[in-house]
Amino acid sequence: MPDFRNFDVIILGTGISGLASAITAAEQGLKVGIFSKSGDLEDTNTYHAQGGIVGHSDEDTPQLFADDILKAGDYLNSREAVKILSETGPSLVDEYLVDKIKVGFNRKEDGSLDLTREAVHSIRRIYHEKDRTGKAIETDMLNYVQKSDNIQIFPFHMAIDLISVCHHSKDPQARYKENRVIGVYILNCETKEVKPIFAGAVILATGGIGTIYQHTSNPAVATGDGIAMAYQVGASIINAEFVQFHPTTLYHRDAENFLISEAVRGEGAILLNRHGDAFMKRYNPSLKDLAPRDEVARSIYMEMEKCGTSYVYLDTPHMNIDLPSHFPSISEKCMEIGLDISKDPIPVVPAAHYFCGGIKVDMNGQTTVPGLYAVGETACTGVHGANRLASVSLLEGLVCGLKTGRHIADNLENPGFDLRRSIPAWIYPVNEESVDPILIKSDTHTIQALMWNYVGIIRSPKRLSRALSDLNYHSHRIDRFYREAGITRELVELRNSVLTATVITRAAYNNKKSQGCHYMVTRDGSFEKS
Repeated sequence: MPDFRNFDVIILGTGISGLASAITAAEQGLKVGIFSKSGDLEDTNTYHAQGGIVGHSDEDTPQLFADDILKAGDYLNSREAVKILSETGPSLVDEYLVDKIKVGFNRKEDGSLDLTREAVHSIRRIYHEKDRTGKAIETDMLNYVQKSDNIQIFPFHMAIDLISVCHHSKDPQARYKENRVIGVYILNCETKEVKPIFAGAVILATGGIGTIYQHTSNPAVATGDGIAMAYQVGASIINAEFVQFHPTTLYHRDAENFLISEAVRGEGAILLNRHGDAFMKRYNPSLKDLAPRDEVARSIYMEMEKCGTSYVYLDTPHMNIDLPSHFPSISEKCMEIGLDISKDPIPVVPAAHYFCGGIKVDMNGQTTVPGLYAVGETACTGVHGANRLASVSLLEGLVCGLKTGRHIADNLENPGFDLRRSIPAWIYPVNEESVDPILIKSDTHTIQALMWNYVGIIRSPKRLSRALSDLNYHSHRIDRFYREAGITRELVELRNSVLTATVITRAAYNNKKSQGCHYMVTRDGSFEKS
C-alpha cells in the first residue's frame, strides 16, 4: 500500500476521463495516484466503446454540433456546458489523441482521417478505429500515462469511502468547519487490508451504473461506485432518472453484454421485426432507424411486446459495404455464435448503456463538496441533458478530464499533517462474519431484475413505488451485512449497487413527466410529455 504523503491527486478509475485528468495534472508537476479495483486496467467502459469520438470535420461548426447535442438531449442540456464542449472538444481530440498520444484512428487513402456518422448527427464528424475505437483510445492512453514519472497506478485497489473533514476527523472542532474531502479509504483487494490515503484532491472517474440492470452493455465493473460514495459524503446528484438504454445489444446466451454499435445503423442497417417489417418508419417517419437512442429502444421494446418476441433483427446483409472490414469485432463475435452478418440478420435487444445523470459538477469537474471532483460517466455536467448524443461521451470525458487536471493544479490545497493525523484507521468488525458469495450473487440478481422490470425502458408510478419499497428493504439488510462481514470487493459493490439503484429510482419516481430517456406511462397506458 502506498504512503499517503505521496499524492497531490487521487484518481479512482482508469477510463478516458481519469487518464486525461492524470495527464494534465502530471504535466503541471503534481504527484498523481490512480487506483483501479480491477487487475486489468483496461477493464473500463471506455475500452468497450465501439462507435467513436467526435472530432474535426470541415463541414462542421460549433453551432451545428451544439444543435445536434441539444436535440438529442431534448433541450434539457446545460447550454454553457454544450457551448464549451462544441467549441473546444474537436481541437482537443486533435491535440491530445491524434498528435500527442497518436491514437491510430482510421484514415482514408489520402491520409486524412476517416469520418463516420451516427444517429441524430447532422453530418459525418466521428473519428473511429473500425468498431473498436474505445479499445484503441484506452490502450494508447494507458501506455502514455504509464511513461510519466509523476503518475503511479495501483490495480486491485478499490475505494470504499471518501474521507471528509466533518465526517471522519477525531478533532471535535472539525465538525464546525467547512466540509472537505481529503482522501479515500482504500481496500487492497488481494490482502483485504484497508488504509486511508490522503490528497489535496480526489477525482471520481469510476464510470457507469449499467450492471445494476439485468441487461446491460457495460462491463461488470460498472456498479455505480462513484455515485454511492458521493451520495454518502453529501454531494449533489442530478438528472439521475435519465438512464440511456442502447437499442442494440446482441441477443444470444453466449454473447452477454455485447454491443452492436450505432455506427452499424449509421452505415445503413435497418431494424426488422419477426415478420420482416422495417418498423421504425411507424415510430419516427423522418429519422427512422437513426432516431435518438431512447426512441429506438422504446420502439424495439414495444415491437417485441406486439410480436411476442424477446428480440428484433438488425438487417445487415443488404448493406453495400465490406462488413468484416468496417466492423471486425462485431463480425468476429457473431461468427463465434454461428452468424455471418454479411448473410444473416443480427438478433438484438435493448440494454442499459449510459448514465446521463450523475454527480453535479461544473466543466472543471468540481462537485458541491470542496476537494471532491468527478469526471466522465459518473459526473453530470449537463452536456447530455435528458439523453446522450452518440460519440459525445468519450469527448466529454476527454475535455472535462483535461480541464479538471489543470484546474486542480491551479487550486491545489493539500491537507496538513495535523488534519491527516486526526483521521482514524479503518474500523473492522469486532466479530467479523464470513462473506457468503451465494448471498451476494443472489442479492445482486434481485436488484438487477427489480431495476430492469420496474425502472427500465418504460416506467410507471406504480412500478417505481414498488421498486422503492423493495429497495428500502434490501438496503437495510445489505447495510447490516456490510457492517458485520469481512470487507471484500464484491460486498462493497453490492452496497454501492443498492445505494445507486435507490438514488435513480427516487429521482424517477419524483419526475412524473416523460422526457428523453425517462419514459413514464400513466395508469391508462398513455404517457405524460414535458
